[in-house]
Amino acid sequence: MTTFENADNKEIEKFDKVSQIWWDLNGEMGTLHVINPLRTHFIMEKLTAPNPRILDVGCGGGILSEALAKAGAQVTGLDLSDASLQVARQHAQSQGLKIDYRYESVQDLADKETGAFDAITCMEMLEHVPEPAKVVAACAKALKPGGHAFFSTINRTPKAFLFAIIGGEYILRLLPRGTHTYSKLIRPIELKKWNQDARLDFVRIASLIYNPFTRKFKVAHNVEDVNYMAHFTKK
Repeated sequence: MTTFENADNKEIEKFDKVSQIWWDLNGEMGTLHVINPLRTHFIMEKLTAPNPRILDVGCGGGILSEALAKAGAQVTGLDLSDASLQVARQHAQSQGLKIDYRYESVQDLADKETGAFDAITCMEMLEHVPEPAKVVAACAKALKPGGHAFFSTINRTPKAFLFAIIGGEYILRLLPRGTHTYSKLIRPIELKKWNQDARLDFVRIASLIYNPFTRKFKVAHNVEDVNYMAHFTKK
């Protein structure tokens, strides 16, 4: 395994082990497919550039990357799980999609392609690295002036522990067990501070609310709940 700065090998190994189930809609990654249209709309509705160049940081098996490509974006996907990237490349090829998948850290890419992207997405990734603030700073560096950054993560609250970890991973099996560690979850105030330090302006926040009775998600705007998405722009 290649050694990357600001990477947790144990976290990477988790995703290596589940790499073959990224595209199993009825498996433990199925929830990501359910929320994907909601995440894609949250991102694309604010992008005005035609065929925007988007960097998807922590792309995994390519679920969001493919949706963005189908929506008209030129997508570069980054991940440190080589096994997941192999799955992503194979699936994109089967769909006839041209996505530039790279086994590379966002810090390394930002040094080479400073100010190159119209938008950057970093969804459900920050809680899996030792220093998430460094990821945010690298994302800001890779953005064009006026570009958009989108982050999603899980709030560090007792409710999140109960619903996302106990309920989501162990009872409802919405995600594989052990996916998240409570101490690594991120409060919105922390995410906003890291973006402010990286000279990114806060635009809006929304949460994905799950109804266990209907088994459906909805987007609640201006709400900081368990699973939340935040949007920032570069000065």
